[in-house]
Amino acid sequence: MEIGILDFIHSSLSNPVLDAVFVFFTTIVEHGELWLGIGGVMLITRKYRRAGVCVLIAVVMTFVSSELLLKNIVCRPRPFLENPNINLIISPPSGFSFPSSHSAVSFAAATVIFYFDKKLIGISCVIFACLTAFSRLYLYVHYPTDVLVGIILGIIFGAAVIIGYRFFIHRRANKLNF
Repeated sequence: MEIGILDFIHSSLSNPVLDAVFVFFTTIVEHGELWLGIGGVMLITRKYRRAGVCVLIAVVMTFVSSELLLKNIVCRPRPFLENPNINLIISPPSGFSFPSSHSAVSFAAATVIFYFDKKLIGISCVIFACLTAFSRLYLYVHYPTDVLVGIILGIIFGAAVIIGYRFFIHRRANKLNF
């Protein structure tokens, strides 16, 4: 069923313009550099410093859990290996398919950024994360469940960092009142 979904996306949406768009979205998030860079830039400004720390923590936690742990536990082969008729428009990624680390890291960062800024920046990051996740399907390098679980993991880790941040801030405020 999942190969059928990927085949549908590939056969009905594939065109040179979308090829370029989705290659861009998948490339810019490779290994989480974009989100690490955004977190680093946020550290520079006093207004977004706490958000920057939270983004960096969420990205690192999510990357380690998805890329280094879960992929090596599940060991799911990538869909292009099961459908050799597909001509990839990117270099074949190495490693396993489940879960999508691109999706996980993007949603972890976007969740944190959206928590701190529910306006243009936060909404833009959520849209960017959605496009990145879809790019993994469009490029035929992940199954839909890989992407879905990556999104869920990212949101969970982003929320966990936010909860930890709120606990830390609350605890710190209580200590200052004594």
